[in-house]
Amino acid sequence: MNNKYDVIVIGGGHAGCEAAHAAHRKKLKTCLISISENSIGQMSCNPAIGGLGKTHLVKEIDAAGGIMAEATDASGIQYRTLNTRKGQTVRSLRVQCDRDKYKEAVQKIIKGTDIEVIEAEVEDIEINNHKAEAVLLDSGKRIEGKAIILTTGTFLKGIMYKGNKKTEGGRVGDKASVKLANKLYSLKLPMGRLKTGTPARIKLSSLDLESMEEQPGEEPTPWMSKKGKNNKHIKQISCYITRTNPQTHKEISDNIKKSAMYSGNIVGIGPRYCPSIEDKIHKFPLKESHQIFIEPEGVDVDLVYPNGISTSLPEENQKRFIQTIKGMEDAEITEYGYAVEYDFVDPRALNKTLELIDVKNLYLAGQINGTTGYEEAAAQGLMAGVNASLKICNEENLILERHDGYIGVLIDDLTNLGVTEPYRMFTSRAEHRLMFSQDNAEQRLIEKFYKKGFVENEQYNRYSEQEEAYKNFKKLNETITVLAGNKKQKLKDFLKKPNPDLKKIAKLIETKDKKNLERLANECKYEGYIKKQLREIKRNEKNLKKIIPETINFIEIEGLSTEVKEKLSASRPKTIGDASRLEGITPAAISLITVAIAKDRNRDVT
Repeated sequence: MNNKYDVIVIGGGHAGCEAAHAAHRKKLKTCLISISENSIGQMSCNPAIGGLGKTHLVKEIDAAGGIMAEATDASGIQYRTLNTRKGQTVRSLRVQCDRDKYKEAVQKIIKGTDIEVIEAEVEDIEINNHKAEAVLLDSGKRIEGKAIILTTGTFLKGIMYKGNKKTEGGRVGDKASVKLANKLYSLKLPMGRLKTGTPARIKLSSLDLESMEEQPGEEPTPWMSKKGKNNKHIKQISCYITRTNPQTHKEISDNIKKSAMYSGNIVGIGPRYCPSIEDKIHKFPLKESHQIFIEPEGVDVDLVYPNGISTSLPEENQKRFIQTIKGMEDAEITEYGYAVEYDFVDPRALNKTLELIDVKNLYLAGQINGTTGYEEAAAQGLMAGVNASLKICNEENLILERHDGYIGVLIDDLTNLGVTEPYRMFTSRAEHRLMFSQDNAEQRLIEKFYKKGFVENEQYNRYSEQEEAYKNFKKLNETITVLAGNKKQKLKDFLKKPNPDLKKIAKLIETKDKKNLERLANECKYEGYIKKQLREIKRNEKNLKKIIPETINFIEIEGLSTEVKEKLSASRPKTIGDASRLEGITPAAISLITVAIAKDRNRDVT
């Protein structure tokens, strides 16, 4: 262990691993501090990566040189594309992973670098003149860093609940981080409590799978990463679907007051889009059943994750309601479900680089910023690692805007709007989503990250070769004429039609290049929409980037309502664009702010 590093990353979850690996790619001296070295890269909740809106984040991380997609492909045991009946831009690959193999893959990637892994608890962060300079470990050792990235997940004063039983910790087997939470409170940061939860784990061998609906994976099996570092999938297996029933609901309803969520023990707000089974029964009393996905934890593991029955009921009640479910009558529970309540920092206290506004060189990423989900955490870790590294190297920050991709949307939402509940990504959050498919992440982002030194030559060269091949394919084929019925048409125009038969077209133009034909078809289909969105972005860009001077006092702007003044003062938007995206900020309010900026500048001139 050294005494000095360029980048110190605290926490070995998805955010921490991406942050540390980004700093490594920038060739900076980096250490990763984790309470448990064996837990680095652990999937704390469901053993899956991707899903609606989330896969877009994973693909963007991959395009930036990150590691999540690569680890997914090393451990993926089932691949399925969601939203196949909808447009290309909202389709999302979801990968069921072998929990142990995913963690092993992440640890193998980290160990293959010069990142120094330190098993310890960070008890304090040394801050002088509003600058983070060092961390103090539970061993008493002091470590200096030019940048410190905090990725504590659910561990800040984490408490786990099963009924009235509560235990300190952010995950079973790992203790909570109390001293570090107290340090953040001492900095007067805006903080609060959030909640998440997990279901019981059940022996696969104790389930009657034949009574459930089998859900096989997709064939041919796709890949999550475009790096091409994994060339063979591990064994692929099925998931299964079952449902709750009125008997299940009665068992839960009769005992709902024993749940930590409904007994008053928990004050933190849970994720709206991943509710506990108690929430489902309470909020939808007329619904007769709820779907449960039986997700295997691994290829050679006698364990499943029953996705859809997250709970904080006492153990005896969990067992009773689980054994009312079809196919689960003889379920053997190896670990009971629980809720976790933990501290988070209001992300409006951060710059878009994810550096704290009031404490320089201290970056926050992941669930500490009020998000939920592996993918959201990893995206933040990537960007915190990138911008901390660029700052150390005296290079310009890399800020992704909302029109660049989902990472830009994620960070803009967090730093401008804050959170009132655990934040998760959806495609509907992106106003320019027609420009962002899961397949064009490299076309959108790889150049940005390659120029900054975060994408390896091997990845960039493979991308360049593929782009050259596509460019030649497009040039050769888009203007050729095909016979559509009795009418001849340019291929480009024919591909704009709804659901063109690509197999038939491939024969007509005599090509076996299915991949590039599919890409050409999608680009032709969305060409008009994308051109329109690009015009809108260009039209708004100049005004949205207009800087709001620090000298502007929102309280003094005449015509703004008291509520708007308070919201602007609390959020401290840096640009007109930031201000315009705040909830409740109307175009009229933006006009008044723009006038105030002009008056401020005129005052400076005189």
